[in-house]
Amino acid sequence: MTFNFVLWEASPELFSIGSLTVRWYGLLFALGFLIGQQILIWIYKTEGKSEKYVETLTVYMVVATILGARLGHCLFYEPEYYLTHPLDILKIWEGGLASHGAAAGILIAIYLYSKKQTDQSYLYVLDRMVITIALAGCLIRLGNLMNSEIIGKPTSFRGGFIFARSMEDLLDRTYQNYLYDIEMSLNGKDSLDEAGRTIAGVDLSFVVPEDGNIDQIKALVEGGLKKTIEKEYNEHIVYAENPPIKIEKLEGEKAQKVTVGIWGVPRHPSQLYEAISSFLLFLFLFFGVYYRKREKTPEGRIFGFFVVILFSLRFIYEYFKEPQVDFEQNMSYNMGQLLSIPLIIAGLFVLINSYRKKNELS
Repeated sequence: MTFNFVLWEASPELFSIGSLTVRWYGLLFALGFLIGQQILIWIYKTEGKSEKYVETLTVYMVVATILGARLGHCLFYEPEYYLTHPLDILKIWEGGLASHGAAAGILIAIYLYSKKQTDQSYLYVLDRMVITIALAGCLIRLGNLMNSEIIGKPTSFRGGFIFARSMEDLLDRTYQNYLYDIEMSLNGKDSLDEAGRTIAGVDLSFVVPEDGNIDQIKALVEGGLKKTIEKEYNEHIVYAENPPIKIEKLEGEKAQKVTVGIWGVPRHPSQLYEAISSFLLFLFLFFGVYYRKREKTPEGRIFGFFVVILFSLRFIYEYFKEPQVDFEQNMSYNMGQLLSIPLIIAGLFVLINSYRKKNELS
């Protein structure tokens, strides 16, 4: 049986200039706000409102998203650590953002905003804001994909991703004084491991100096590389017992290319699932719901659809993801699913109410 898997080796860094490094995640995160702001400006202008409102809203949204997402992660997923190390909450650059926390922060921020802008009700602002949030969610999940984070569970599904970039980077850092030009490629030798898990054949290749003899190279492969892979990446890369080793002299260079046969574990690209569905949700909310009636769209209609669809899908996608933290291992429903349930219920209430009010007015 042939599987068509994807060897995912994308770098999280877009480019570096001196000490300045631009990462895909940061760029996509920022683009979500910038593009969303332009969409919101168009909506407000179309409805005869000043774009100055959007400038204020953008500030509320940026602060609420970052604070809410960070606090959400710290309190929902790692409360024991962060309650005893509160200053570490500020270390956003170390990672750890939760979309449910961002949702809570945004709901609070827009409530505070609508209190100051009496001509814009709470649901009016939410209806328009969630259109841009759906698009931002797509871009953020693409950022997660570029970071090879929030990975899915092992799968035999065609199109499963083998997340290999972090292992390549580690080998490059660990053995930078001896081997270089580390590359990985699928060789089509797919199989099953002892647990019945689908594994894909992968060729790991690198270049070593010409003066390394066969025994030294085999010692490097069976010693250092094997220990590094088994210790750090056993769930992503499986090291074969007595793997085939191919050594070839590089013409015109004082170096040898070594190729080692190992195995990769294909996983659900859960980040991609969420990115695609968020983009489709954006199209539905903007063109399918808002664009037809614009300011005449019943209040709460767009927000209700957004919350119900987004978090229902989130509930489903959690079945394809690896647990975020250890305590989720033995839970019937993980933290992401438990946090989605009240939002789905609230969204249904708002959505049904938008139809009820329409019927009362007709």
